[in-house]
Amino acid sequence: MSDSKMAQTRQETPRRVPLVLIYDYRDLIRNLTLKDFRLRYRNSVLGFLWSLLNPLAMMIVLTIFYTFLFGSSIPNYPLFVLPALLAWRFFAVGTQTSLESIAGNSSLVTKVFFPRWLLVLSSNLANLIGSSLEFIALSPLMIALGAKLSVVLVLLPVILLLELLLISGISLILSSVNVYYRDFGQIWEIFLQAAFFLTPIFYSQSAIPQKYNIVYSLNPAARIIESVRGIIYYGSAPTAFDFFIVLVAALLSLLIGSIVFRRLEGSFAEKV
Repeated sequence: MSDSKMAQTRQETPRRVPLVLIYDYRDLIRNLTLKDFRLRYRNSVLGFLWSLLNPLAMMIVLTIFYTFLFGSSIPNYPLFVLPALLAWRFFAVGTQTSLESIAGNSSLVTKVFFPRWLLVLSSNLANLIGSSLEFIALSPLMIALGAKLSVVLVLLPVILLLELLLISGISLILSSVNVYYRDFGQIWEIFLQAAFFLTPIFYSQSAIPQKYNIVYSLNPAARIIESVRGIIYYGSAPTAFDFFIVLVAALLSLLIGSIVFRRLEGSFAEKV
């Protein structure tokens, strides 16, 4: 086979249903996911403990800042902020690590034949494993702080899976654009820093001026944060509106992400 035909074959993507492809490539997905998960803690003395120390440190700093310095009236502030920090980390870490899922695997992209979006999927699954372990490892602390143990806890995995869909759609866009513009990661980092303060993570949505409530209510990240906080802190189920906004945002992100990824992936092998 000529070099041109081999290059063409490498860049072709099977036109099959994504779920079928996931099943066909399940072994590859598992290996890539485990590799991505291990790489996050490579050459780290504390390893996975850093994933726990980060939200714990932020919880302590925010608690001191808002409770002791500004006299926040929010009761049990550590429990108020910790679930929100974990949900935010799921989004922030997931989208950041997916940026390099294509550009950082040049040897696979240029030499091995498989659907390129599986690299993005494996990165997101590794992030899901990490975030799930964070929730599990910190659950005793949240229970000790007074987390509401009720039947609505069964809805937490549902919210996190919807968040995973949202992250996956955004990741498709980020990973494909980053192949062409390598400084896009810096832009996204700035965006995440701004979004952290614009999302009700360390403050209540009731503190937002009335005229901005509509904008905040349509923010899927805000709806996810409020849903996770509601389940753990208030012991209340997310509203139908919360589910609707997050689901629509997740599906739209997947649709747009798939279109963008499809249009750009043809030149991945040349750009990486």
